[in-house]
Amino acid sequence: MFVAEKEERSVNGAGQPTVEQIRAGVSALGAVLKSRAQKVEAERRVPMQNIEALRDIGYFDLVKPKAFGGLEYDFSALVDLNMDLAKSCASTAWVAGLLAAHQWLVASFAEEAQRDVWSSNPNALVCGSYAPACQAQATEGGYLLSGRWSFASGCECAQWSLCAAVIPPEGDRDKPAPAFLLVPDSDYRIEDTWHVVGLAGTGSKTLVLDNVFVPKHRLLFFSDTTSGQTPGAHVYSGSPGFSIPMLSAIPSCLASVAVGAAQGAFDDYLERTARRVTRGAVAGAQNRMAEFPTIQLRVAEAAANTDAARKILLSDLREREATVARRERVSVEERIRSRLGQAFAVSLAIRAAEALNASTGGQGLDLSHPVQRAWRDVNAVGRHISMNWDTVGTMYGQMALGLEPKGQY
Repeated sequence: MFVAEKEERSVNGAGQPTVEQIRAGVSALGAVLKSRAQKVEAERRVPMQNIEALRDIGYFDLVKPKAFGGLEYDFSALVDLNMDLAKSCASTAWVAGLLAAHQWLVASFAEEAQRDVWSSNPNALVCGSYAPACQAQATEGGYLLSGRWSFASGCECAQWSLCAAVIPPEGDRDKPAPAFLLVPDSDYRIEDTWHVVGLAGTGSKTLVLDNVFVPKHRLLFFSDTTSGQTPGAHVYSGSPGFSIPMLSAIPSCLASVAVGAAQGAFDDYLERTARRVTRGAVAGAQNRMAEFPTIQLRVAEAAANTDAARKILLSDLREREATVARRERVSVEERIRSRLGQAFAVSLAIRAAEALNASTGGQGLDLSHPVQRAWRDVNAVGRHISMNWDTVGTMYGQMALGLEPKGQY
């Protein structure tokens, strides 16, 4: 097997950063990323200098296979670090978190597809559009893709894309089935369709494909990746982390942005409010805002919500990691519990951001205000279909009440 032929790297050897070293790198980048956050939002994309700075500290190697130069840490390490990153710039964390997570997802494909992505360019990054809005056309040796793939976050920073499509029946499979197909950036063009109020800097634009051929080995069925039983999981049988179901992992990376951004808003709020005094009007002049009980309660509410959200997100993911480490399959119930925790963590982050933003006063109306930006970004995360509390919450309720769960798990 290809992996066995590769020399295993020692992640603690020279030039192989530990998780804590990468965390220190994220912390060191915090001030400069925060200083660029308004520009990132205005330009509606994450600049390559942010991506390159994160590449330099090993961010995109965190959950990438060792066989292709990665560090192969637990997925929870990425989620934990992405919360730290989101404190400085939510858009950068959304894009970088997804690009890093997709290194793990590419490892779910057949070995030949992984070679296509990384052999000629070991630093290749992959964006994605998950909704199978188009149908692939079967042809000799693969499929033809035509259509539009929306919400491809970070597409201008990537060299490949995961384009979801419906695959027609074939062989023993008598029904159409959704799947990811890997497509190089030379085969699509980017259409600028991203003009939004939150997460504006993610550059989640639309990919347009016209009769693009995708070889059969670059296909990954949703049913395989949501169960964790992928071709790549068999390739990396010695690394159980690649057997975690996709929807127990990648949405946690998305949720981490909301939690981290809420924490960043909390930090900014404390810094500003601790020294702020009222300017007059109803409350009277020269009163310290920090002494208002209502402000103290908002701080407490935000702290409790962000702390709980972080713990829920990491605890659920580490439980899934423990399951696969025991060489057990993650059950449907566990998968839905992961989805519940992800969506609830985001709802807690929204509560934290709402509590803070509501008391920033007239200053908080300025688009440059970091608490307001975080509030918009956190609410934007909550609009994502994977984070929508009504959808995910009812799915869990259906399972708990003995009904057939309807939704993504």
